[in-house]
Amino acid sequence: MDIEAAVRFAAENHHAVLATVRTDGRPQLSPVTVGVDADGFVVVSTRETAVKTKNVRLDPSVSVCVFAESFYGPWIQIDGVAEVVSLPDAMDGLVEYYRRISGEHPDWDDYRDAMQREQRVLVRIRPERAGPNVSG
Repeated sequence: MDIEAAVRFAAENHHAVLATVRTDGRPQLSPVTVGVDADGFVVVSTRETAVKTKNVRLDPSVSVCVFAESFYGPWIQIDGVAEVVSLPDAMDGLVEYYRRISGEHPDWDDYRDAMQREQRVLVRIRPERAGPNVSG
C-alpha cells in the first residue's frame, strides 16, 4: 500500500490505535481518534500529561493502526515520526482537527476554552511507511 492511499484512508476513517514506545522499549497502545491535516500528517488530539505524549517526546517513532467503523473491515497501518505541538501553537491545528472529523463546532469559544482547560496538544505524525502490503 502506498502512503498516499493510507493517508486517504485515515482521512475517511477515524478509529485507530496509536503505538508509542515506552522507556523499557515495549509498546504502549492507546485508542485514539485520527484525522489528517492539510499537510498530509496524521493527527491526534491528546493531553499534555498523557503517557503517549511523554513517550513521543522521548522517542518519536510511532505506528498507528486505523480501521473502519465496522472494525472487522478494512484497516491500514502507518509508521512514522511524530512531533508534539503544545498550546498555544496547537490551537489552530486542534480547530482544524475537529473540523475535519466532526464539522463545525456549535461554540468555538467554548471549544478553545476546553482545549486550554484540558491542556490539549496535537500529535502530528509524518507517514514514512504504510501497509499491509500482503494479506495472510
